[in-house]
Amino acid sequence: MASIHRWLGAAPITDPVDRRNAPFVQVLLLFFCVFVPLNKALYLWAVLSGRWYGRTALAFDAATDLLMCVAAGVAVWMIRRGRFRPAVSLFLGTALVAMVAIYAVVDVKNVSVEVFPMMVLALGGLVLGRRALWTIAALQVLGYLICLVSNLLGFVPEKRPALVATGIIIATTGAYLLIAIIVDRTVTALREALAESIAKTERLEREMAERERAQQQLVHAQKMEVVGRVASGVAHDFDNVLNVVLGYAMRRERLADRGVPALVEAMGGVELAARRALAISRKLLSFGRQEVPKPVLFDAAQALRELQPMLRQLFEADIQVEVQAEAPAWVRMDRGQLELALMNMAANARDAMPDGGCFHLHVHLLDDVVELDVEDTGHGMSAQVQEHMFEPFYTTKPSGSGTGLGLAVVRDLVQAAGGTIAAHSVPGRGTSFHIRLPRAGDGAGVALMPLRAG
Repeated sequence: MASIHRWLGAAPITDPVDRRNAPFVQVLLLFFCVFVPLNKALYLWAVLSGRWYGRTALAFDAATDLLMCVAAGVAVWMIRRGRFRPAVSLFLGTALVAMVAIYAVVDVKNVSVEVFPMMVLALGGLVLGRRALWTIAALQVLGYLICLVSNLLGFVPEKRPALVATGIIIATTGAYLLIAIIVDRTVTALREALAESIAKTERLEREMAERERAQQQLVHAQKMEVVGRVASGVAHDFDNVLNVVLGYAMRRERLADRGVPALVEAMGGVELAARRALAISRKLLSFGRQEVPKPVLFDAAQALRELQPMLRQLFEADIQVEVQAEAPAWVRMDRGQLELALMNMAANARDAMPDGGCFHLHVHLLDDVVELDVEDTGHGMSAQVQEHMFEPFYTTKPSGSGTGLGLAVVRDLVQAAGGTIAAHSVPGRGTSFHIRLPRAGDGAGVALMPLRAG
């Protein structure tokens, strides 16, 4: 049964509503292909026994049913090739032609008890929409009028009184028009609700895309702010590098007198100093580049070690920077975002230690998570500040000294990677942040342990 359902649903139809309707419509059409031959065999028995329809009416009925059987088979073939609406239109059009033809040779009484026109009306309205619904209704009314005229002119075996025949046709027409109105209003309401839902979904997708762009711009702005803070330290470091190079250059004549080994040693010192400057500049350029976030698998411990020179540029000389990252700690997230989060917290730690202190970074494994501890010995935070510290635009710094977005961005970046962040602080004794990220690699799971502040 499941394989049949999969086969019916495998038609290449793009419209989602039509794709959902396709299995049922195919079953209905296949039913007609099987039911009509059996029905005609029953009619043949009726002819041989001399009952029910006259021979003319039965001939019309057999011809029209055979036509509908062929149309149903062709419609199934069309649906299997993705032409759903043309297939339904073909079948319903054939059914309407058959009904109009048969109404010309049957008694009005038979018209009043037929349920097939109701099926055609409902199917057209539900699948093809309002225009098809009222087109079908108009053609059905035309068929009823032809039936009435045929009855009044005596073209049917059992001619009924004009008043009776007219009353039957009027009642039947009114009933089907009422059904058409009900189907119309119901289908219209459903389609309007669907259109409204689609519109809301598209609007939500646009809003989410705009929010993502705004988030990326905010992250880039935070990077630029951190780059600005690091710039002075980088300039100082470059000054030291240039002094080393300049020192070797000023001693070139004395080094030349000492021979080639001295010159080689001097050039080695210049190369070492230049490589240090190059590493810092490349890291700074890479950090400040605006890129689309790309989660990758990397070692958080190695990332912290490589970030250490840049961190040192952020702090004054009276602040000791300690990075403890020995064991491999594999995580999956955007590496630049992790670096941004750590630089933001380092910048806050620097501002919290105007008289010097210690900034400590520690990464270690804890079951199925990687925990990063960020600690400082600054002035700490009160309970009220801790309650609001992750809120956007909340800041305790003087006007113009901060945006209040640093920790809010940190929280968003950590949560986007499936992690958690908590903080513990005591006024006058410093602050510690604890970030937990799902451990990746080595077959480790990704479930996070509950994280408690402190």
